Amino acid sequence: MSQFHFDPATYMELMAAEVPLYSDLQDTIAAAAAEIVAADILDLGCGTGETLVRVLAKHPQASAVGIDENDGMLEVARHRLVGRQVDLRVADLADPLPVGPFDLVVSALAIHHLDGPGKAALFERIATVLVPGGRFVLGDVIVPEDGPPIIPLSDDYDKPSTLSDQVGWLESAGLRVEVIWGTDDLAVLTADRLT
Repeated sequence: MSQFHFDPATYMELMAAEVPLYSDLQDTIAAAAAEIVAADILDLGCGTGETLVRVLAKHPQASAVGIDENDGMLEVARHRLVGRQVDLRVADLADPLPVGPFDLVVSALAIHHLDGPGKAALFERIATVLVPGGRFVLGDVIVPEDGPPIIPLSDDYDKPSTLSDQVGWLESAGLRVEVIWGTDDLAVLTADRLT
């Protein structure tokens, strides 16, 4: 993984500028997360905690683990999540996942930093830490079907894949997938573990 790091002080301004539908993406993730009962939650690439804040509002009694490669971002998340049962850890998405099991796994705008084989391997690992009936909610940048990406990307750090590739990798991991929201180069999908 690249050593590229976002600046926690300017991250939200960057998201507002480069991902105009950032709030819609986060709202959709939180709504999809609210559709299941979740006591234990894992956030992959939790950054400043924006996704966890919204998801824990839907599951106020839940405990959560959040991982991110940037400790500066996690420090912001720690302040935002004071008083919550949250364990924030420095880790890379290619590392082994926390043991779990988890009722809910979420990720917003992080997994596109992995290449195709990295995504497929991560989806396999996610399936193993989900409980039967558990859900993975992914909101991320995708390669648009038609035309160039709208969201600015960095060649050395951003590695989005097509929506169909990601659906295929999730299904290969044994998850039932539903695309619930999307634009040209953003999508939110749910992937449920049935057994």
